[in-house]
Amino acid sequence: MIIATTLLMTCVKLLLIPAYRSTDFDVHRNWLAITHSLPIDKWYLDETSEWTLDYPPFFAWFEYILSFFATYFDSNMLKVENINYDSDRTILFQRLSVITTDLVYVYGVYKVCETLPASWKKDVVLPLLLLTNCGLIMLDHIHFQYNGMLYGIMLLSIAFMLQEKYKWSSFWFAYLINMKHIYIYLAPAYLIFLLRHYCMRDKPDLKTLFSSLTLKRVFELGSIVIGVTAVSFLPFAHQLEQVLGRLFPFKRGLCHAYWAPNFWALYNFMDKLASVFLTRLAIIPPIISTGSMTGGLVQEFSHAVLPSVTPLATLILTVFFMIPCLMKLFFMNKNPLNFLRCVVLCGLTSFMFGWHVHEKAILMAILPMSILSIMEPTDAKIFLLLSTVGHYSLFPLLFAPSLLFIKLLLLVLSSSYAFYSLYKIHMSSQCKFTLPLLNLVETLYVIGLVVVFSYENIIHKILGLDRKLPFLPLMFTSVYCSFGVLYCWGMYYKHFLNLNSDIKSFQILKNKAA
Repeated sequence: MIIATTLLMTCVKLLLIPAYRSTDFDVHRNWLAITHSLPIDKWYLDETSEWTLDYPPFFAWFEYILSFFATYFDSNMLKVENINYDSDRTILFQRLSVITTDLVYVYGVYKVCETLPASWKKDVVLPLLLLTNCGLIMLDHIHFQYNGMLYGIMLLSIAFMLQEKYKWSSFWFAYLINMKHIYIYLAPAYLIFLLRHYCMRDKPDLKTLFSSLTLKRVFELGSIVIGVTAVSFLPFAHQLEQVLGRLFPFKRGLCHAYWAPNFWALYNFMDKLASVFLTRLAIIPPIISTGSMTGGLVQEFSHAVLPSVTPLATLILTVFFMIPCLMKLFFMNKNPLNFLRCVVLCGLTSFMFGWHVHEKAILMAILPMSILSIMEPTDAKIFLLLSTVGHYSLFPLLFAPSLLFIKLLLLVLSSSYAFYSLYKIHMSSQCKFTLPLLNLVETLYVIGLVVVFSYENIIHKILGLDRKLPFLPLMFTSVYCSFGVLYCWGMYYKHFLNLNSDIKSFQILKNKAA
């Protein structure tokens, strides 16, 4: 199934080679040029293009290795001064590089499936859910990025965790963070689970918390993480401040160009409504600059009515809302599925309250939840809601009119299979007439996406608002999707906190790993 699905999806990806590509295409082309043409100590200093290198060193080395293959296609793409260079051979190479490195993702899917007991849902449903994920297709093979390769490394780390090969899991997760540092959002779940179930001898209480630590194992895991990070950053030790400044550009503002559907989108929307209402009542003067929040630009801005948000405030909120699920995980038994649930919650919490969150980060929750969706009905229910609304929230990234049918088809096919297959897995065998996984309100919310889509692409233009209020559809999409993501986060958090510590549901996987 994995081989057949991979071949089929490769054909789809090849057909998308001529499709629209975002500025990320030239970002990565520029990084190829920087790493190939400049000495190492200039990689994080070069500002020839506005697309400066801002990923961790391991990804820079990946671009460096990739650049040697690029010379066989078009050596001009490796010239730093060739800004916005996009010859046909350059496009072909970069598209093929994403398709080829997707093999890492395929291998990650294989390793995860290998850890699960043989069944139809593991051998058929899970590979199809992961390999045909429409979010990855839209982001990597249309918009243009290398998310597939990165999520493949994440799945590899998860697979080793499921097999209780904790040192290998730590190694690959540390490697992943040094490829793209956004995955540090998931680190708290790794830290707590490994600390409790690998580094501690017995079930601790507050009095024996530190005495139960096995220092040898703490040293082993610490050495792995520190060692990987050292190998990554030591070549840039003399310019560490410059590198870190590139990795954490706090001046980019609270929100990305398009509001990711999270808490801050709702916060911005409330500020927008309050400013319009108070301006009309002449309580505050007109504030023209507030329109920049939906102007599609990456920049800092101040809220008109509500208090402006600082990076420290987002960090405090994120940590605050992570603490309950991390404490729950610490005192649960060694069930790797609960670790995976906590990974999803850490990813979602960071997505909800983080600073300058990209809409693409929703996949950090959707992909690990794909594994959980075949396990329990509640996991499946939240997955169906989150994946549908999360993938729809990516539509504004593919704004070219020619992509309207393609992105809609990808979402409909992907969601239809998810709903059908998970319903078949989790429907009650004891009832003659089974109920759907979603309740009435949840079903109506999903159907409401049709209204959002119709307004964005048809009604807004018919009303003649495309010139007067050009960014209203973006705001409408972001706010509507925010309610769905917030609901999924709250419901899944509640589900996780109500779980007991029973390990029986995963005992068969433990026996298989042994």
